[in-house]
Amino acid sequence: VQLQASGGGLGQAGGSLRLSCAASGRFFRVNDMAWYRQAPEKQRELVASITSTNSTKYTNSVKGRFTISRDNAKNTVYLEMNSLKAEDTAVYLCYAQIRGTRFTLNDYWGQGTLVTVSS
Repeated sequence: VQLQASGGGLGQAGGSLRLSCAASGRFFRVNDMAWYRQAPEKQRELVASITSTNSTKYTNSVKGRFTISRDNAKNTVYLEMNSLKAEDTAVYLCYAQIRGTRFTLNDYWGQGTLVTVSS
C-alpha cells in the first residue's frame, strides 16, 4: 500500500493551492484520512481530517480557509487551501488508516509535499 501526494509548490499570500493524495495497492478499505504539516523547527500538527462518512475536523488556524474532501471511489483525499498565509508554509503529509483485510488495520503516510507561501 502506498500514499502518493501531489500538488504542493509555491503559492502567493491570499492565493490558493490544492493538494491531492491517492492510496494505491491491495487493501480492503480506506478509513480515516488526514493532512498533517510540519514547519521548520516546529512539531507536526494535524491540519484536517475526514472520516469515511465525510465527517471533518480542522485545526483552528485553518478553519474557514482550508477544505478537506475525499473521493472514495478513487481512494483519494484532497486539501483545498485558500487565503494562504506565510505561516502555512510547511511540508504537508497525508495520512490514511487502511484496512488491509477484514482483520488488519494499519497507518500509512505519504512522502510529504512542500508548500511555500510567499508574501
